[in-house]
Amino acid sequence: MTSPISLHDTGELLLPSPLQPFHPDWPGADKLNLFIKRDDLIHPVISGNKWRKLKYTFNALPAGCERIISFGGGFSNHLHACGFLCALSGLPFTAIVRGDYSTSLTPMLEDLYRWQADIRFVDKKTYKLRDDPDWLSALSQRYPGSVIIPEGGSQHLALKGVAEIVEECDVEFDHVIVPVGSGATLAGLITALKKPQSATGIAVLKGEAYLESLVENLLPPDTVMPAWQIHHQYHCGGYGKAPEELKAFCNDMQRSYNIPVEPVYSGKMFAAVKDMIANGQFSSGSAVLLVHTGGLQGAR
Repeated sequence: MTSPISLHDTGELLLPSPLQPFHPDWPGADKLNLFIKRDDLIHPVISGNKWRKLKYTFNALPAGCERIISFGGGFSNHLHACGFLCALSGLPFTAIVRGDYSTSLTPMLEDLYRWQADIRFVDKKTYKLRDDPDWLSALSQRYPGSVIIPEGGSQHLALKGVAEIVEECDVEFDHVIVPVGSGATLAGLITALKKPQSATGIAVLKGEAYLESLVENLLPPDTVMPAWQIHHQYHCGGYGKAPEELKAFCNDMQRSYNIPVEPVYSGKMFAAVKDMIANGQFSSGSAVLLVHTGGLQGAR
């Protein structure tokens, strides 16, 4: 079996990702110092937080690893990144996909098939077992020598890669804002901050208390962390829900500021920040870091 290799070998990685000053004509924005961490530019396929969360996971794969297994939906950025990395590494990849897309493949699933992935469509009831120890044990027995990566790549190894976002910044900032889906990106940022810096996650799905528990379970125990919170009023009805107003906002971000965003993750975050600024949630003169987590393939 070919051992996993680093994308650094391909010469395609843009690291550190650019830190871009942002000057939108939003009410109140002129009183703040806004910056965008353009992780969407890291790589043409594995952009944003997916590279951050997966690189140490892949570096830590055991020598006898014969297959990667992971989970996600039909538009999953995580599965897309895993599939590409496995193809690059010569590792078989099994994607456990929520829902049956066999007769209507998404662009993401078409890519996975092109990269020779083994795709298993499961119903929602079965998919809910993705964290069940007995079910995972049976899955491991079905695929001997496999390594199972949690949904979204959310595990402790992911935090180290995400923390490097903060380490790469040469600007002192007061607040960091990031979209939240599975919790690891926010958790990784929290571990890298120092008081009085704070972190705010923008929930992209319905999950009050649930998302907080995901983050808390990833954070180091018995450690005093900087202040953090998750806003739950900007998910627009749930994961993947994109009302016309949000789509128009995403189009305006591209047209007015040349910042490509999609309505599942980054679009909801930027729209939330615009509203937070209008409502005076940041002190005048504050430096605010907005983390663009990529995921643009999901908007195809």
